[in-house]
Amino acid sequence: MEGIKVVEMGFWVAAPAAAAILGDWGADVIKVEPLTGDPYRGFRTYFELTIGRAENPPFEVDNRGKRGIALDYTTDEGKAILMDLLEDADVFVTNVRRDALLRNGLDHETISKRFPRLVYACLTALGLEGPEVNRPGFDVGMFWSRSGVAASLALPGQHVPSQRGGMGDHMTGIAAAAGISAALFQRERTGNGQVITTALIRLGSYMMSFDLACAIKFGLETVAADRFAPANPITNYYMAKDGRQFVLLGVEPDRLWPVMLRAFERPEWASDPRYADTVARAEHTRELVAELDELFATRTRDEWAERFDAEGVWWAPVNRVDELVNDLQAQLAGCFVPVPQQDGTVRDMPATPVTFLDYTVQPRLPVPEVGQHTEEILIELGMSWDRILELKDKRVIN
Repeated sequence: MEGIKVVEMGFWVAAPAAAAILGDWGADVIKVEPLTGDPYRGFRTYFELTIGRAENPPFEVDNRGKRGIALDYTTDEGKAILMDLLEDADVFVTNVRRDALLRNGLDHETISKRFPRLVYACLTALGLEGPEVNRPGFDVGMFWSRSGVAASLALPGQHVPSQRGGMGDHMTGIAAAAGISAALFQRERTGNGQVITTALIRLGSYMMSFDLACAIKFGLETVAADRFAPANPITNYYMAKDGRQFVLLGVEPDRLWPVMLRAFERPEWASDPRYADTVARAEHTRELVAELDELFATRTRDEWAERFDAEGVWWAPVNRVDELVNDLQAQLAGCFVPVPQQDGTVRDMPATPVTFLDYTVQPRLPVPEVGQHTEEILIELGMSWDRILELKDKRVIN
């Protein structure tokens, strides 16, 4: 995407993630922040207080490779600067709530009319229409909770488990980056930009499409999987002698059951009517899970891994993230990318999830400090130093 200019006016994760993906793909991304900065920067204080490190790795993932300008776009002069930025921009990405966009004349209707070649990407919690479009969203609210994900993870009567931050946001960012790319492709054909939009609830419902489709067609309620009584006990999580966990991937159970029996060294189960086929194993799932729990407690995970791989069992380790960092296959799959730091060093960080075999996807700039490139960007727009100093004094820019 070299030659593509992206202006991002985003907060927290979803919109910044979309822009960061485009930046990794070569776009020139300008992050527009209020004078006080993106509130996501506040996590730096959390890490400083909890582990004594005044850094913010999560923010870095979604904001590396960008240039930063800080301005008060709620003022006439600040908004004029934003309009100048959009004059030759290809993409505008935002997740500001619709009421604030309308109040400041930055809604997609107004901006698209003024800049017809612009691709306007609007990321929301709940869409662009309806009585709740201005309700605060966030990943844990509209992706995890409202779209049914959280409820699917708790058995009846249990509290839903807490979720890790940003998962739905990052999926929404991926979807937005894909939509932006398609819109840019269409612009090559027609000369016209367009509005693309996606929402946290939209990505949550799509992620839940297996269950959602069954609810629509059959009226079925999602039931959380009971680890001790799964429908298919050979697609289930187990713990080895050393406390390390793994998942069996018996998704084609009758074909894979004989393979597993060889690895388990339990040939007698082949003639046990309780475990004869998929239906029988489902009917006796608690018994089989209990037997497998007892069996797997006799060896370490590495020892089981050797047995599984020797016999061709489908399985995967349950990694902690610190284990993933050192997972050679994850490294070779491109899960990490070198990112320049403000101090001139380079450090591996999580990569965005697409590799182009003929293009090196790599952030070119460190995470900007608040307003780090304000003067540079304004000079590119043709603004004089006297005017820049005047706007600084008036607290329009930082």
